[in-house]
Amino acid sequence: MEGRSNSSDDGVRPWHSYHTVYTTSKPGMEGVDKEKVQRIVYEMSKGSKYFQNEERKEAFITHKIHKFRTHYAKLTQPDLSHYRKVSDRRILELEATRDLSRIWLHVDMDAFYAAVETLSNPTLKGKPMAVGSMSMICTANYEARKFGVRAAMPGFIAQRLCPELIFVPTDFKKYTHCSDMTRKVFQRYDPNFMASSLDEAYLDITEVCKERNIKSEEVAEELRASVYEETGLTCSAGVAPNRLLAKVCSDINKPNGQYVLPNDRIAVMTFTSSLPIRKIGGIGKVTEHILKDVFGINTCKQMLEKGSYLCALFSQSTADFFLAVGLGIGRTDSPQVRCRKSISNERTFSTTEDGALLYKRLAELAEMLSMDMQKEGLCGRTLTLKLKTASFEVRTRAVTLQSYISSSEDILKHASKLLKAELPISVRLIGLRVSQFNGEKSGATLDPTQKTITNFINSGDTKGNYNSFADVTDHDFISDTETDLSIDSRQKFQHDWTYPFDDNHSLDVDQRSCSVRKNDGEEEVQTFGKDASISYCSGGTEVLGSTFSSSSGQFEDINVNDGSNLLEDERLNSSFQEKTMLWLNDYKCSLCGIEMPPSFVEERLEHSDYHLAEKLQKEESRTHQRTSVLSQSRDLKNRIATNQSKSKKQKLMQKEGRYMALDYFFVKK
Repeated sequence: MEGRSNSSDDGVRPWHSYHTVYTTSKPGMEGVDKEKVQRIVYEMSKGSKYFQNEERKEAFITHKIHKFRTHYAKLTQPDLSHYRKVSDRRILELEATRDLSRIWLHVDMDAFYAAVETLSNPTLKGKPMAVGSMSMICTANYEARKFGVRAAMPGFIAQRLCPELIFVPTDFKKYTHCSDMTRKVFQRYDPNFMASSLDEAYLDITEVCKERNIKSEEVAEELRASVYEETGLTCSAGVAPNRLLAKVCSDINKPNGQYVLPNDRIAVMTFTSSLPIRKIGGIGKVTEHILKDVFGINTCKQMLEKGSYLCALFSQSTADFFLAVGLGIGRTDSPQVRCRKSISNERTFSTTEDGALLYKRLAELAEMLSMDMQKEGLCGRTLTLKLKTASFEVRTRAVTLQSYISSSEDILKHASKLLKAELPISVRLIGLRVSQFNGEKSGATLDPTQKTITNFINSGDTKGNYNSFADVTDHDFISDTETDLSIDSRQKFQHDWTYPFDDNHSLDVDQRSCSVRKNDGEEEVQTFGKDASISYCSGGTEVLGSTFSSSSGQFEDINVNDGSNLLEDERLNSSFQEKTMLWLNDYKCSLCGIEMPPSFVEERLEHSDYHLAEKLQKEESRTHQRTSVLSQSRDLKNRIATNQSKSKKQKLMQKEGRYMALDYFFVKK
């Protein structure tokens, strides 16, 4: 593997094995001497906290690659034959979802922050310039990128790469104003355009092309000209049948250019056949290295060729994503309503442990966040504090409040408490996020892109190809500890269970008996307790020995005991529902549906231990519930006894006449 080989050259040139995000190419960096950039970044970072964090991430990636290689080597020919069928089936299913009827345009402003600053100060034109400070750069213009300077790079490293570099401080009010101007242009072509950031947006231009009878490339040219006319800023555009490919296309002819991919399957497949996997949104540094070093996948086409391995070693959702990328299939739907789930602000600065300065930064963030929330009419209950330490460890601390907040005073009050609990601490980034907005659980319009548990069950994901390997993401290396505090929270206990059969059933079994029944070709083993006689009544719910009739709304045959029978029924019901774990067809777990080859002996043992631990946890939980149920049953028994006593006394009074007997007042209650 490049960068992880044991060649002697790496010993002479250690920066060859030092890969950071700063050495990744961006538009405008095509002619950069990458080895020089690697060497300077290595020399200036060595021994720093950042360097140590990069080493930890590098070690994590190496460990993950080794783990995947081990599992890769264990796959046998029967395993690969099985997963080849799975892969072929999923490819056919994904191909059936291909939609070539829509035309999507992705527009990306060129070096947006830097371009806005140049527009404000024309003397910067043609000079290498970066927006940010010596601690961190937000963006760099194309003149600076020729030296290897790019966004998210520390300013002191950028200055070493380009001594003539000019630094300009950030001005987000200015950037927001220019962004609003560009969005007014976007609305002319798609009122429901999707803004992914201040300088990016997705537009569905299908209807515009039909109504005006013009080609998509003409729309792209017209839109880019309109943006320049309104703002004086240039942008690049990509046109494709879906959003995934449109974003890739917008990068091809940057800056101030466009690329159009026709709505044709052959054209799409040809385009993706040689497309590097890193060009795809969602595939970052970690995923790229795993796909390259474990599977030998460098292009999108190779994902289809190695589909059997991807299906064997990744979860169904991740494998589906990789296969869809290989086919060039992306989202084409245009959600009419998108509900915001959270709103946040964060700022990076020079590392400090000065408490007063941290509180000042926090107050600034609270003010900005409050303004953003009030602009959109939002109030939220959950406040999250994000901290990045001097060692680049990321921490989040959250609090869920009893009431909704939006004012800067309320945000600052609760955020200060979260920060105080972490002091003393050396920090280089602070962020605040508010979520759980009012109206989310009541009559608010649902976001069509938000999956529900019904979608999850109906889509069949519950029977998906789960496995013992976590999905690969590019955030796995972050230590992200979250604490969720609940203030004045009230817990509610509700028991709502319905037996899945329609008719009445009565089962008599002994301790050692079990029932095996076929269900769609799968064996389902159920075990029962000793001398159990379980009866289920349709149309009613058993409550502490009584049966509630939903039609009459009354309790019938009330018979409350001390709760022992209830606990016995609960034990029998739980044991009835418990199932023995089996490997169906020697591949599939009968409890959760995970597929794991027979050669994965250790992984199978770990999986069995997981279900055993889950079972023990449930039993412990039931023990706590029994205590609660006993207490509730005794309370109910006492209330019913009291009601019966009062009823008898009332009947006695009715028999004796209108006036109560004097003896009644001396009866012990």
